[in-house]
Amino acid sequence: MAPPAVEVDYEDLGENATPYQTAMAGALAGIAEHTLMYPVDAVKTRMQMLTTGAPGVYRGMIYRAMGMANKEGMSSLWRGMSSVVVGAGPAHAVQFVAYEEVAKYLGQTSTFGNYRWVCNGAGGAAAAIANDALMNPFDVVKQRMQLQGSQHLYKSVTDCAKHVYRTEGIRAFYVSYPTTLMTSLPFTALQYLFYGEAYSYINPTGEHSTLGHFTAGGFGGGLAAAITTPTDVIKTMLQTRGTATDPELRNVKGVANGFRVLVRREGLRGLYRGVMPRVIANMPSTAICWACYQNFKKYFVDGNKEENKKQREEAEAKGP
Repeated sequence: MAPPAVEVDYEDLGENATPYQTAMAGALAGIAEHTLMYPVDAVKTRMQMLTTGAPGVYRGMIYRAMGMANKEGMSSLWRGMSSVVVGAGPAHAVQFVAYEEVAKYLGQTSTFGNYRWVCNGAGGAAAAIANDALMNPFDVVKQRMQLQGSQHLYKSVTDCAKHVYRTEGIRAFYVSYPTTLMTSLPFTALQYLFYGEAYSYINPTGEHSTLGHFTAGGFGGGLAAAITTPTDVIKTMLQTRGTATDPELRNVKGVANGFRVLVRREGLRGLYRGVMPRVIANMPSTAICWACYQNFKKYFVDGNKEENKKQREEAEAKGP
């Protein structure tokens, strides 16, 4: 006989928070996450480009950041951020709603109710699919804006999006979507799994702890980022191929072709281009995201409790 489903609190699965409130908390957390860590993400993109010389993983994150600032100005570290701000809100809204609903559903079943890691991992996978469907076009524009010399090609995020559409068609916004899913599905599933397990270990009482969410989020994000770096490198190659001057790079057709080109040119170590800035960016960004999300959600949940209490008191005052 399957073990009975375990009862979980709102911190894990969002009970007592409406889907709208979950979406609002996720949107605010996503915007906070992406804007605060955007410069590190810009450095990561440069380090993953095959056209930037020696493998970026060996050039150093600080070296690349200083080079961008000296040659292109400090503003280069923030070019394209508005694309992320516009996309991150709705993308993270649907991401966290998908996570909460799938994890909560599985947590209430007799089959998976006792297996928190399954609920968190499956919820994370659902979150990745929902997020990437909305975020992929914005991510393409963001990475084009992050490339060296982009200030001479595009006047703004809107201009960049129009240029990509005119020269490469609508397909360019989704050519990397399969690779993005190959990266984000395991990344998000692992991140949510590691986060959930780490938070349970750090704070076994289950009471709200901002520091606990921050620490567990950073651990989960950093570890998941390191594991999934190879597919992230291929994703960057596909999303930026339209700007490449090298014919082979410009005509990379998909994941398998991109993998062969990268390994032939740089060996297996090329799959870990930008691994340090990816980990360094994801540790604080996921820490910020989870801490903000859980605090925003707690705010809404506490508001619900107060509203329910007020309604009960009014009902009792009226009498039967």
